[in-house]
Amino acid sequence: MIQSFIATIKVKPGHEADFEALARKLVTAVNTNERGCLLYTLNKGEDPHTFVFMERYVDEEAVKAHRGTEHYRSLGREMGPHMDGPAQVLRLKEVG
Repeated sequence: MIQSFIATIKVKPGHEADFEALARKLVTAVNTNERGCLLYTLNKGEDPHTFVFMERYVDEEAVKAHRGTEHYRSLGREMGPHMDGPAQVLRLKEVG
């Protein structure tokens, strides 16, 4: 069953460019290396301190594989200091 996520991240003021550079690296790594990922994009919210990842995976196994990759873990650690609190994650299961 297709799994989708919308992860909204608030970034500390003045950290937007650094966060975006790291997040773009993550997007490239995911889209290049994860065949089970159907969609992985970085978007900016209306608030200049808000970024939104839109993610879509073929199944739960692809989600687990994503979370286990070195690029997810290492770039996630690097993005952490730029974040203003934890990500707000909405998990969706496609119907129909």
